[in-house]
Amino acid sequence: MGENSVVRWFFLIVITNYVAFTIGFSKKTYIVQMDKSAMPESFSSHLDWYSSKVKSVVVEPEREGDQDRIIYSYQTAFHGVAALLSEEEAERLEEEDGVVAVFPETKYELHTTRSPMFLGLEPEDSTSVWSEKLVDHDVIVGVLDTGIWPESESFNDTGMSPVPARWKGTCETGRAFQKHHCNRKIVGARVFYHGYETATGKINEQNEYKSPRDQDGHGTHTAATVAGSPVRGANLLGYAYGTARGMAVGARIAAYKVCWVGGCFSSDILSAVDRAVADGVNVLSISLGGGLSSYYRDSLSIAAFGAMEMGVFVSCSAGNGGPDPVSLTNVSPWITTVGASTMDRDFPATIKLGTGRTISGVSLYKGRRVLLSNKEYPLVYMGSNSSSPEPSSLCLEGTLDPHVVSGKIVVCDRGISPRVQKGQVVKDAGGVGMILTNANTNGEELVADCHLLPAVTVGEIEGKMIKHYVSTNPRATATLAFLGTRLGIKPSPVVAAFSSRGPNFLTLEILKPDIVAPGVNILAAWTGKTGPSSLPTDRRRVKFNILSGTSMSCPHVSGIAALLKARHPEWSPAAIKSALMTTAYVHDNTHKPLRDASASTSSKPYDHGAGHINPVKALDPGLVYDIEAQDYFEFLCTQSLTPMQLKVFGKYSNRSCKHSLANPGDLNYPAISVVFPEKESVSSMTLHRTVTNVGPQVSNYHVVVSPFKGCTVTVEPRALNFTAKHQKLSYKITFTTKSRQTTPEFGGLIWKDGVHKVRSPVVITWLPPL
Repeated sequence: MGENSVVRWFFLIVITNYVAFTIGFSKKTYIVQMDKSAMPESFSSHLDWYSSKVKSVVVEPEREGDQDRIIYSYQTAFHGVAALLSEEEAERLEEEDGVVAVFPETKYELHTTRSPMFLGLEPEDSTSVWSEKLVDHDVIVGVLDTGIWPESESFNDTGMSPVPARWKGTCETGRAFQKHHCNRKIVGARVFYHGYETATGKINEQNEYKSPRDQDGHGTHTAATVAGSPVRGANLLGYAYGTARGMAVGARIAAYKVCWVGGCFSSDILSAVDRAVADGVNVLSISLGGGLSSYYRDSLSIAAFGAMEMGVFVSCSAGNGGPDPVSLTNVSPWITTVGASTMDRDFPATIKLGTGRTISGVSLYKGRRVLLSNKEYPLVYMGSNSSSPEPSSLCLEGTLDPHVVSGKIVVCDRGISPRVQKGQVVKDAGGVGMILTNANTNGEELVADCHLLPAVTVGEIEGKMIKHYVSTNPRATATLAFLGTRLGIKPSPVVAAFSSRGPNFLTLEILKPDIVAPGVNILAAWTGKTGPSSLPTDRRRVKFNILSGTSMSCPHVSGIAALLKARHPEWSPAAIKSALMTTAYVHDNTHKPLRDASASTSSKPYDHGAGHINPVKALDPGLVYDIEAQDYFEFLCTQSLTPMQLKVFGKYSNRSCKHSLANPGDLNYPAISVVFPEKESVSSMTLHRTVTNVGPQVSNYHVVVSPFKGCTVTVEPRALNFTAKHQKLSYKITFTTKSRQTTPEFGGLIWKDGVHKVRSPVVITWLPPL
């Protein structure tokens, strides 16, 4: 990683945290975590005690009554309240007995490439062919997102058995959402907006549904990807035609709406996790992320720890900050962090230049306006040949002169504004088509868009060539053609350029992301309220849409986790994660190592984690690396946290450090990452792992480890002979330095029994000497 990117990354984190602390209201929302067990006997309920604590620090009691200060109370995965406080009151409250921690409200973003945060990125992907016909309707997946569009055929409950009696959730009603909108597929729907309204003002109910109904489309898309019922003939304007189905077609969905027009707030997210665990979900699918903050300051991480303690599997998107290194969010080891990859389906389009040359690109354009194949249209590019883009070359609002672009195909650079919006700007200025050219951050990765005028996206190299042609030829011409859907694309999968990358800056010993799954050009259900481009000017309405982002890959993993839970109800969240990771593959459909779309080179475990998800193999992994809640707590004990910071995770179960892990790399994680310290005198390090047999009773495994340049690796014992199901056997791996390398080395460790291959990625890092 370059020096500048590290500095920039640090700066970003510092600025983000600074803004979070200094947003200019006299009072704002703080999340107050309480030690539930410390309640004095004089209080009849925890909420009474919490509110008396809040009242005790209020500087100026307000006339309308101080109970308004509390906007949420939390009691399942997290204990405490969200309250309106001034900075001074929050500081005083943090000193009070029984108060474990006080966090300022933070804002999260949806992890789709439509999100304003990742404006250079794309939407994509398709349906899944993996889900087995597993009729088990007892698994319930909670989806934290923008709500749900219940009329979508993906949520048809025909043939489903009654909702499990253990389910405690409910169907909250509101504008355009009634009890009957829940069914045997959508078993629950709730809304969370107190934190959002406190920060941004009242929701305008004319413009936005203050109910579980999904206006945005993102929540409907992710919920359908998790567990949508099969829909034949699904397509987007004729593209990606086929049967759309979720990963776990038999699972139930509970929608928790935490995101609104202005974002998603941590107090609302925390309340949703707390509620979902109490309602009885088995899996939580969370395609959201904030910045990276330490484990004990990250309220989603803390709530996810509480959910994991209650046996709930938590899947989160890695973020769309790639290809920059260290761009991950949601890195806690008890969360499954999902990156994005492509599928073997594409939406090709071509550009034929006046020179006779044909260039390949992609598009999802389908409209009345078509460009004639035998006519040449004049080409125009409003930028200069300087390396940095300009407002007019980016086709930003108001930058195109209709006199110059009318009747022409306009070349636009990616960046700053959403890709489809650039097409709208070209259309408004009288242009007849657009060629969208990638910047170097996107490289040759092609993401298809549902444009409002004929438009084709091309990679950076072709884009430069087209711009050169236009700038050196005053009579440059072109025409555009759209070729529909193509399957069997090679190579695939490829790690998406936008997918956030490791290493995990909080703890190098925990390799992240955990896994990659399809996140490019994904077809799934869509809202009836918004056009496929999500632009207000888009009057088209579709039942399915194609999007890209780690928001799309996360629900693939959540759905497959639901399948594993249905097949193996006794498995812990860690066992499910282990099965997903150790069966993942690291070669594409040309039998070569997975590639990285941003660099046209092989991708690394910092990009793809353990590899690409392989659902059928994950159902029968042979061995699993199990981790109990206390083990995760022991991991936190290695993280230089104060007793008070540790209490954030240890309070309900009254956990304390037993110091059973010599270092964080000893956590029984399915990925193996050894970090040699700055001291050159440390030349040998040993890590420990324990595997549980979930295959045949009598199973004999032997180990294979890839060679490393800078290290010799020895495993003891080299064979594991199991004689019973659920038997646990341990092994140790010793790394001995031969020559310290300046960059990390990557490889793998595989246990084989002739049927199963239980693979762990291995990363060896030598910290530079002080």
